Amino acid sequence: MYTRILVPIDGSPTSNLALTEAGELARLTGAQVRLLHILDPVAHASGFERPETYRQDILPQARQNAQALLDQARAQLTGAGVSTETELIENRDASVARLVVEHASQWGASVIVLGTQGRRGIERMLMGSDAEQIARHASVPVLLVRQPGRPSAPASTST
Repeated sequence: MYTRILVPIDGSPTSNLALTEAGELARLTGAQVRLLHILDPVAHASGFERPETYRQDILPQARQNAQALLDQARAQLTGAGVSTETELIENRDASVARLVVEHASQWGASVIVLGTQGRRGIERMLMGSDAEQIARHASVPVLLVRQPGRPSAPASTST
């Protein structure tokens, strides 16, 4: 069944739910988990800082925060008895979805577990969906984990 579970994480609530789900799946199957975080260095630049400030202060802090996120997630899973490793990738010029799909292939993942915001309509059109792109292009199954929403109102019936 599943022997290698890739879990892209970003610290968001849905990412944390995916982490928990992947941990449960790994405990049930005895799978190894690899936690993946993709750091986008450009996202940490305001454009107002001097280049040397960015290189010496901002980027190292972003790397440290990314590694801390991975370490905390690894501690959660290893505390539950799940074999876990981490991978930090710095994104230079590719989409997050492409990097996740390529990493899953290179590592030999048997499933990808990731959180999704569940955007719909115009928000999805404007914001895009990394989760959707991963699900479309991955060569392995993708388990999308959503944050539970408010229960929908029952449909009205006419009498």
